Amino acid sequence: MRKLKLQVQITVDGYVAGPNGEMDWMNFTQDDALEAYVNALTDSADTILLGRKMTDGFVNYWTDVVTNQPESREFAFAQKMVDTPKVVFTKTLTQSPWANTVLATGDLVDEINTLKRQDGKGILVYGGATFVSALIEHGLIDEYHLFVNPTAIGDGMPIFGQLNHNLPLTLVTATPFSCGEVVLQYRPK
Repeated sequence: MRKLKLQVQITVDGYVAGPNGEMDWMNFTQDDALEAYVNALTDSADTILLGRKMTDGFVNYWTDVVTNQPESREFAFAQKMVDTPKVVFTKTLTQSPWANTVLATGDLVDEINTLKRQDGKGILVYGGATFVSALIEHGLIDEYHLFVNPTAIGDGMPIFGQLNHNLPLTLVTATPFSCGEVVLQYRPK
């Protein structure tokens, strides 16, 4: 069975975005070791899951890098993001306006379990906050890769806020990087 792996940027006080979706708190200074970690995690998957609200920004950003910045350091990674098949969870769309993307409109648990049973590598989920919260609430995430940024914002969008029960996790690795981020990898107990 394929594993669903969450890769998310998070503040030390547990937010994945500011109250209005702000991402200005993120550390954009990746060192080579962090970049290698991200590439290894990305290479372990062949499908990307996204919530509807995050998809425009995600797809447009990486498509712009591929189209307009072929000399950039991000180009090879951007090409992976564009080429990797994506599944967007939505209740409002009936057709995908994005290339290499299909829509999932059914029951979240059923759709995820169907994807997990398919042949292939792992499945990466990037967000957004509401979508990831629902995945966590239903116990669908097999690996958490929390990219803890060295900042606190005091208020924002949490991903663990919908839990109405304890979620015991086992620490797999805690990897500090010279840029100040620490990646905490957990698995549910």
